[in-house]
Amino acid sequence: MLETKTELIVRYAETDKMGIAHHSNYAVWFEFARTEFFKKLGFSYLSIEEKGILLPLTDLKCSYKKPAGYEDEIIIKVRIIKMTCVRIAFSYEIYDHFSDLIAIGETAHAWTDQNLKPLNIEKKISDLYQLLKEAI
Repeated sequence: MLETKTELIVRYAETDKMGIAHHSNYAVWFEFARTEFFKKLGFSYLSIEEKGILLPLTDLKCSYKKPAGYEDEIIIKVRIIKMTCVRIAFSYEIYDHFSDLIAIGETAHAWTDQNLKPLNIEKKISDLYQLLKEAI
């Protein structure tokens, strides 16, 4: 099972009046880590989109365990938890630099064309599909 790690530093603009990272940033961090996951497989989101394929979000879950604050170094772990020819789901774990769990989450996505019509990724980009299958 392939699990990638992406490191970030919480920026001032991502914090709220309480000095902790606002909850809305976690979805952005999940996306950043997921795009890095694809890059590490050898397929950037841009290269996939240039082939006319999109990966819109269909579900998002996040459970907050501990707050992250300004300038905290965080690590986001990503892995595939489920995949078919038309859907894919990822899990995320966010840790601080002390290895304390900050949040866990999941996202689900559908493979679509430019008109958001579902498509079969195995037929459209078989080498990407095979890499993703191997990553599970």
